Amino acid sequence: MRSKFVAQSLAVLALSVGLSVGGRAQSVGQDLKTVGNDTKEAAEKTGSAVKKGTVTAYDKTKEGTEVVAHKTVEGTKAVAHDTKEGTVKAADKTKEGTETVAHKTTAGTKSAAHATKEGTVKAADKTGDATKTVADKTASGTKTAADKTASGTKSAYHATAKATGNTVRSAEGKPKTTTGDSSGTPTSTPK
Repeated sequence: MRSKFVAQSLAVLALSVGLSVGGRAQSVGQDLKTVGNDTKEAAEKTGSAVKKGTVTAYDKTKEGTEVVAHKTVEGTKAVAHDTKEGTVKAADKTKEGTETVAHKTTAGTKSAAHATKEGTVKAADKTGDATKTVADKTASGTKTAADKTASGTKSAYHATAKATGNTVRSAEGKPKTTTGDSSGTPTSTPK
């Protein structure tokens, strides 16, 4: 834009010089003054246009910068708000997940403890039952053994007594007896 005004100024200057050289009635001094005024006006117009363009560009740049800054602030606030909401949601989900896992762990632990308790009680019951069965069988076996021992002891006693009696009778020259003592009378059984 500036070069346009400069070009116009030079054209006016050349025209002015050409006219004055061409035989016009004006004086050279007047022509130079006119050329000077034209140049001055062209320079003022050029300066004014450059200033106006610069001010307009500055104003538009300023407006654009303010709009961009405002939009950046709005965008930053929106992103911050969305980030906050996302973070809160994520924290809530994490808390819910942690609580769910804790509840399931507690339930699983209680279930395992209960199952262990039941297994221990069943094992204790079976051990108690088996111990009672073994004790009953031991008592029964011991009684049977005692009865057999008592019976055997009685039999041995009677056989010993009979043999002793017969030995004594034989030594005395008397006949053998079936009762087991030397007098021939029945003997009492030991208790």
